Amino acid sequence: MAREFAIAVDELQQDQAVRVVLDGVPVAIVKDGQGEIHAIGDTCSHGAVSLAEGFVEGDTLECWAHGSAFSLKTGIPENLPAFEPVPVFVVEIEDGNVYIDPTVTKVVK
Repeated sequence: MAREFAIAVDELQQDQAVRVVLDGVPVAIVKDGQGEIHAIGDTCSHGAVSLAEGFVEGDTLECWAHGSAFSLKTGIPENLPAFEPVPVFVVEIEDGNVYIDPTVTKVVK
């Protein structure tokens, strides 16, 4: 599958997450405090709730239900109760739009 249009960059607000569904895959898109745009799986690996409803803190997205904070760069939870990572997707910006391929995740090292 190829990349898909996700959202226009100007629809994103700093330090807030937006939920989109691309080819059936829920994705949380975040514009962090430095203006960098990230895309991670929108479903918390602990409680199966939307991460986009949570809170952006630095380079993490915190689940509103139980407080696990997931790295926007790696998808790895930085605290309990979650211990499984969420996927992180490659973000491409072109002509003021965000594109994501929901079938390809970043390799975390």
